[in-house]
Amino acid sequence: MSGLAMAAAARSLVGVPYRRDGRDPLTGLDCLGVVAAALALTGRDSTLPPRSTLRRRDDPDAQAIARATGLLRVDDGRIAPGDVLLLRCSPLQLHALVAVAATRFVHAHAGLRRVVEGPHDPAWLPVGHWRLPPAP
Repeated sequence: MSGLAMAAAARSLVGVPYRRDGRDPLTGLDCLGVVAAALALTGRDSTLPPRSTLRRRDDPDAQAIARATGLLRVDDGRIAPGDVLLLRCSPLQLHALVAVAATRFVHAHAGLRRVVEGPHDPAWLPVGHWRLPPAP
């Protein structure tokens, strides 16, 4: 599966209602739900936490979560379609996004109450960056 397939899967979720801890596109998604649903739409098994672990005092083990889904850490800073980014949007909250281009992302927007596509807030600080492994 390619990053382009992951990006297309994420784009297909735009407009889905936002729901905290949401993991089903029929009832609503949160930011981890968007990642899980995009992985599922591309035929990948997703073992993301059933409840959001991104709003708390201690950061979740994002690397372990990514590894469990088969995503590989990216350290070169280049964003490709299908990449999953984890950003710090406030001191106590992390946010997951799926890249559809270098500066455009699909994510669950709590304020707008739906999944959206667009740039992310430049004030959000990078915490992690992962990519699907290359197709064999």
